Amino acid sequence: MSRRCELTGKAVQTGHLVSHSNRKTKCRFLPNLCQVTLQSDALKRRVRLRVTAHALRSVEHRGGLDAFLIKASEIELSQTARLIKRELHKKLAEVEAPVAA
Repeated sequence: MSRRCELTGKAVQTGHLVSHSNRKTKCRFLPNLCQVTLQSDALKRRVRLRVTAHALRSVEHRGGLDAFLIKASEIELSQTARLIKRELHKKLAEVEAPVAA
């Protein structure tokens, strides 16, 4: 399992820790990943995802998982998040189709 956020695509970064004497030592900066269960209102089910704390705040800010996925680009999302997004679009299309007819 890679250390990558399933919603934002944030991953491990590399760099240097620089001491006071300006010595540089290689370092890996790991994302703050949390295993969370998010509720999808449109799909009426729960989804377990491994996301960063920053992404979790973004989901809450946008108004939930459904709103976040609708606005998110496909490139950043993981395979499971893409499947959830496609299910969400299908469900929303089903709901809007009878209303328009």
